Amino acid sequence: MQLIQTRFLLGILLTALAGCELPPRDQTGVTQLALQTSDESEEARTNEEYVMVTTAVGMPMYVNHDQAAFKRWGKQMGVKTSILGPADWDVPAQINTIEEVIGTRPTGLLINGTDPAIAQAIDKAVAAGIPTVVYDSDIPNSRRHAFLGTNWYEIGRMQGEEVARLIGGKGKVAYMGILGLNNMEDGFRGMLDVFKRYPNIEVVGKFDDKANVETAARITADLLAAHPDIAGICGFDSNSGPGIALAVKEAGKAGKVKITTVDWEPEHLRLVKEGVIQMLAGQKRELFTWYGAQFLYDMVHRTNKLSGNDTMAGISNVPNTVNTGLLRITKENVNQFLTPSGPPTP
Repeated sequence: MQLIQTRFLLGILLTALAGCELPPRDQTGVTQLALQTSDESEEARTNEEYVMVTTAVGMPMYVNHDQAAFKRWGKQMGVKTSILGPADWDVPAQINTIEEVIGTRPTGLLINGTDPAIAQAIDKAVAAGIPTVVYDSDIPNSRRHAFLGTNWYEIGRMQGEEVARLIGGKGKVAYMGILGLNNMEDGFRGMLDVFKRYPNIEVVGKFDDKANVETAARITADLLAAHPDIAGICGFDSNSGPGIALAVKEAGKAGKVKITTVDWEPEHLRLVKEGVIQMLAGQKRELFTWYGAQFLYDMVHRTNKLSGNDTMAGISNVPNTVNTGLLRITKENVNQFLTPSGPPTP
């Protein structure tokens, strides 16, 4: 009788073990992580390290929004967080950073989708069994586990609709940003689709300001000289707006040339309050990184299970794509974003 009971208990144990699912990193066999349980110790979590890899790592927009939220998330969850990447906008250097980080076996990777060229590095991370989430701009040709960010086509539509309204559906307009990036090109397309409905709007130029304030200001000054009657200018990167506004103010045309742009750093908000910029299409950047990091954690800890063994079934237990939405900031509501709860001054 005792032998039968022993065999019975052993059978239950083996069945339970067979149904256990390893976290995502285990699927390659490169690294074996202990299964996390609901009563795991705080010490176990502190050994986990989640790494953000971006480029232009010191850019105020990234520091004030993306990185600040990522650090707060790590502190709240009791895990280690690291932020790595080149100081300048250098995609090859970002790729090198990703590949170097893969060798350190982080618990999860949160990658800024700066350029389609990073797809191969993302695929290497996934192949190494590292949970990998992309934020800001999607890299659809990669095997990333999830993407969180803004619908850039809608950013373009928002700007197009606003400029068309501000200039009464007629006049010359121009736009600028970082040419060639998937998200920017989607934004340009959304704006141009709006302008197609207005036969009296003439697009006089598409310009690459390379995310540089001085370059955006120079382009705008040249535009004002070539087209003194230009009615509106749209900006698509975080430095477009301040650069456009600088040149428009210097030309004495603040408020006359209508400006819309993206992002909502303190300088952007101040320019809206002054009436130099008429509208900001603000991204909810804190949501990119907070929930992106949480997705990584949920993958590792199997927060939600969709099958008996999600890894064997080839199922990801986090959403594939998340649109975090937009903020529309104008002179009417800008004070709400200038409060202490808004973005910190660099």
